[in-house]
Amino acid sequence: MSWHELRRWLLSCFKPQTLGERGERLAEKYYRNQGCTILARNWRSGVDELDLVVLDGVVLVFVEVKTRTADWGGAGYRAVNYRKKRALQRAAMAWLRQIGGAPHTRFDVIEVMVCQGGTVRLLQHRGIPLFRKHSF
Repeated sequence: MSWHELRRWLLSCFKPQTLGERGERLAEKYYRNQGCTILARNWRSGVDELDLVVLDGVVLVFVEVKTRTADWGGAGYRAVNYRKKRALQRAAMAWLRQIGGAPHTRFDVIEVMVCQGGTVRLLQHRGIPLFRKHSF
């Protein structure tokens, strides 16, 4: 089977929504294995969404999961652009208003890479800055 045939087969097996859901389940499992508590999955506030909300000790973590196949590789972290950061910030603020605030918060990006043959690799970017100080 050629690479193009394998790619076509993988994409037919994993529709974008299904591929994303698989990545979110893997990220959820990763956090559970780290001893974290999953508080919410796909939490929405209007049009904004938090893929995962996790309690890591005393830190409330808002997680964005980006799942890609191998030929899209490495683009997950870069896909969290200015517009996405604003949406994450709005959703996180809505969550915090709902629970009355939290003393410690963090934003993580988890990249899930589905490679040839179905192997999976997770990359975690912890504590991503939403904005630089001068961007407001």
